[in-house]
Amino acid sequence: MLEIFLTIIHVVVCLFLIIVVLLQSGKAADLAGAFGGMGSQTAFGPRGAATMLSKATTFAAVVFMLTSIWLGIEAGRHRNAGDSVIERTGTGTAVPEVADPADRPQTKEERLQEVQQQLQENMVIQQEAVPAGGESEDPAGGEASVPKQE
Repeated sequence: MLEIFLTIIHVVVCLFLIIVVLLQSGKAADLAGAFGGMGSQTAFGPRGAATMLSKATTFAAVVFMLTSIWLGIEAGRHRNAGDSVIERTGTGTAVPEVADPADRPQTKEERLQEVQQQLQENMVIQQEAVPAGGESEDPAGGEASVPKQE
């Protein structure tokens, strides 16, 4: 009940603040104001007496800020930490499980083991291709000598 009342007050003050700000004339509304002139050498321009419109703007701004803070606090009190829109509506989608282990991505360790295994197989194939004497024949017909390790 209090939250609804504060929301209504907040919206009314918001609309009032918009109207009051739009009704005010700028401080430098003359030709010099278009080029950045202030009409005086003070830091924020000439300062006259506060009008009824400027007092209403200040009051509306203060009420607007207070209702904003209060509504924010009230919204935080009503929210549960684990509560989410998906949990309340039940429309979340389940994560599908991978049926075939071969389809799942490999970890770095698994990929490293696979590459090491392939390298070992390639080394075995290369060693089988070299004759036992350490020399291989030249495909052109001549003999190529490979130095023996001692």
